[in-house]
Amino acid sequence: MKTLQEILGSKYPIIQGGMANIATHKLAAAVSEAGGFGLIGAGGWNVERVRDEIRKTRELTNKPFGVNIMLMSPHAEAISDMVIEEGIKVVTTGAGNPGIYLEKWHQAGIKVIPVVPSVSLAKRLVRNGVDALIVEGTEAGGHIGEITTFTLVPQVCDAVDVPVIAAGGIADSRGFDAAHILGASGVQIGTVLLASTECPVHENYKNKVVKAKDTDTVVTGRNTGAPVRVIKNKMSRRYIELTKEKDIDLEEMEKLTLGSLSRAVFDGDMVTGSIMAGQSAGLVKKIRSCKEILEDIYLKSLTYKGVI
Repeated sequence: MKTLQEILGSKYPIIQGGMANIATHKLAAAVSEAGGFGLIGAGGWNVERVRDEIRKTRELTNKPFGVNIMLMSPHAEAISDMVIEEGIKVVTTGAGNPGIYLEKWHQAGIKVIPVVPSVSLAKRLVRNGVDALIVEGTEAGGHIGEITTFTLVPQVCDAVDVPVIAAGGIADSRGFDAAHILGASGVQIGTVLLASTECPVHENYKNKVVKAKDTDTVVTGRNTGAPVRVIKNKMSRRYIELTKEKDIDLEEMEKLTLGSLSRAVFDGDMVTGSIMAGQSAGLVKKIRSCKEILEDIYLKSLTYKGVI
C-alpha cells in the first residue's frame, strides 16, 4: 500500500480540513507550503468562485493541493467537471456518495478521498473504487456523525484495504501518534488551523478557539438530523432551547442559523454567529503559523522519530 505522502505528494501525512468559508486559497497554500496537504473548501461556492480560488492558490504555492467538494451543493456537478479542467489531482468529498463522479475523475488521474462517519459507508465507497478514506469522528467541528474517532478509525481500518486518514479531535503530536497506532496512514486537522496566522477567519474567531476549554463545544441539530459541533454562545443555546419545544418554530430556527457561519467568520460575531470548532479546541493554546503547527504535530511525533 502506498504511503499517504506518495498519494498526495506532500511532505507530511497531514491534510487540512475543507472547511466551508474558511478553507480559501490563503489557508490551502499556507498548509501546502508548510509541508501538509492544503484543501480549498468549495462549500456552497459556485464553480467560478472555486476556479478562482484554485488559480489564486497556484499563485502562492507550487506544492500539491486539492479541492473538497460538498456533494449536496447545487454546484457540485459543475465543480466536478471544473476540477478536471484545472488539473486538480486530489478531490475530497463530503455530504454524499461521490460514485457518479468516480469514473471521470479516475480517467483524469484524480485521487478521490471521501469523508466517512461509519464503517458501512466506508466499505461501500471502497467497493466503488475510492483511493483512500477520511474517517471522521464526532469530536470534529462542523457537521458530524455519532461515533468517536478512537472507536471508528480502527474499525474502518479492519474493514478496508485503502489508506485511512483519521479526523476529529487531533491537534498535536499525541493525537497524530494515537491515529497511527489505531491504523491510520495520516490525519486531517481543522480546529487547530483555525488559530493559525494564515487562516482567513476574524481575529475574534481565532481568539475564541484559543480561549476554549474542554467543555466549551456543543452539538446543535441532533434531533433535526443535522448535527453540527460549535463553540457555545447565545445562538447555540437558543437553538437547543427551540429544539426542546413541543411545537418547534422552524422559521425561527432558520432565522438563527441563516448566515450564522459567515457572521462568525467574516464579521467576528461571537454572539449570534456559528463558531464551528471541534473538541480539540481545548488543546489549542495560542495563534501560530501553519508551519509551526504542522512541525509541532509531525516532527514531535513518536511516529516521525521511529519509536512507533
